[in-house]
Amino acid sequence: MSRSKAKGTEDSKTRSLREHHALHPHPENVHDEAFQQHEFLDPRDRVQVRYEMLRRHRVERKPISEVAKSFGMSRQAFYVTDALFSEHGIPGLLPHLRGPKGAHKCTDEVLDFVEQWKPQGKETLVEAIRRRFGVTINPRSIERALARRKKKRARKQQEMQG
Repeated sequence: MSRSKAKGTEDSKTRSLREHHALHPHPENVHDEAFQQHEFLDPRDRVQVRYEMLRRHRVERKPISEVAKSFGMSRQAFYVTDALFSEHGIPGLLPHLRGPKGAHKCTDEVLDFVEQWKPQGKETLVEAIRRRFGVTINPRSIERALARRKKKRARKQQEMQG
């Protein structure tokens, strides 16, 4: 069974791996013999690749430089992966999403304030938010948060209607 798909199509496993942030960005760099010979081992599965890399070193006692190379990683990446696995187990093999998870300053309370805000004198909306909530928010971030909120409300209303 071949893992390659026609250009533009994506199988359910690839979609699932992508949704869970476990899709290996460069499966073509995994040259480990077992991944070439066994269908069970899938170079697209980042967690499986990392686990097998560690197993190859820890259990089979293969040298780190050899193992890292055959799995398409640097020695430094191996050491980071090993430390994360030692500390967290399998969850440590999942990639860490970087950056804030959403508009953390644009809370519902701030957005409620923005929707009800009326300019008073020369004070801008950004200044009013800073004075009231103690946070500085870029005007464009406010616009995007309001647009998301508007879409969310429209989606809820549409669900209720039909």
